[in-house]
Amino acid sequence: MKVTIVMGFFLPVPPLAGGATEKIWLRLGELMAADGHDVTIISRRWPGLPARERHGRLEHRRVGGIRHTRWLPLNLLLDFLWGCRVLPVLPTGDIVVCNTVLLPVFLRFIRPAAGRVAVVLGRMPKGQGRFYGGVDLVLATSTAVANKARAENQDLADRIFQFPNPIDWHLHAAAAVQGDAGRPLTIAYVGRIHPEKGLEQLLDAAVMLAKDPGLPHWRVRLVGPVDVAQGGGGPAYRDGLIRNYQSALGDRLEVVPPVFDAAALARIYGETDVFCYPSLAAQGEGLSIAPIEAMAAGSVPVVSQLDCYRDLIAPGINGYQFDQTKASARSELAGILHRLLDDPALRRRAAQEAQATARRFDYAQTARLLLDRFARLTASGTRR
Repeated sequence: MKVTIVMGFFLPVPPLAGGATEKIWLRLGELMAADGHDVTIISRRWPGLPARERHGRLEHRRVGGIRHTRWLPLNLLLDFLWGCRVLPVLPTGDIVVCNTVLLPVFLRFIRPAAGRVAVVLGRMPKGQGRFYGGVDLVLATSTAVANKARAENQDLADRIFQFPNPIDWHLHAAAAVQGDAGRPLTIAYVGRIHPEKGLEQLLDAAVMLAKDPGLPHWRVRLVGPVDVAQGGGGPAYRDGLIRNYQSALGDRLEVVPPVFDAAALARIYGETDVFCYPSLAAQGEGLSIAPIEAMAAGSVPVVSQLDCYRDLIAPGINGYQFDQTKASARSELAGILHRLLDDPALRRRAAQEAQATARRFDYAQTARLLLDRFARLTASGTRR
């Protein structure tokens, strides 16, 4: 097969400036190429990266991109302009995977020779499903995303393929044994430092924990991008978190810049005992990769009660959830964290279950499923 993967407009591939989507689809492209398929990845031009380069059956084509902004309408306009820039460099092929919003709407009508159109829904759709009548395949990262896409456009029902974000399970599982027994117990969050991620709830819960001197020594570590261009809430938001919580938490609070190297990030997960992802983005999260990677590294996940996590968390078995919508959310989260810090046997049991759950998200298994779906799609004699 000839597969083209179109990335978004604001981050490069390889993921030199971060990006879970960029990391995922580069690895999937490499696996497809290793399996004998011709793969072209189209991504943003970036300093130090050539406009075109080839590694065996994998080719990179890079075009001028644009910085991400904090305004959704402007980002949609930029996404449309990006699609227009991508069209001239699309090769003839069998499948085009679109990690964009608007290109799938018009791609098949303008460049049918580019192949069957697959669109990735990594976050909750916000109405664009109504315009995807010409799309051949919808890759939904969770049951919640699939249900929302189906509600927006019933005609998509038989074109939706649930394809969760994959991870390098072996890399993260190996990191789980590298922790230092002398370090404090670590509650970590890895992701965008942004208000929609619910970090205030986590830090308020940490302040409650700090009032109990009987707990083992612990810390809270926040790791991720702050800049708006990388999806963060901006330096002022980060500085506000530090200013508001440093006095109560002292050296228990660490705010760490984003880590883009896969092995280094795996080591951070491997040093994490409890991974907290308290997202408030009910209309945004599709199924974040960070909790899955942390689970593979032996961390116990504690997440908010968003629909997307139903595919991942069996509460009380391989992780825990708290209701982020309640007035008592912070105390509920503090209670869960307190039990996990105070009970090493409970942590160990949940971590083992979490690691076993995460194994089904490994790249090798998910790449086979994806290629099988592509093969059946291209074997079909009709197009939408």
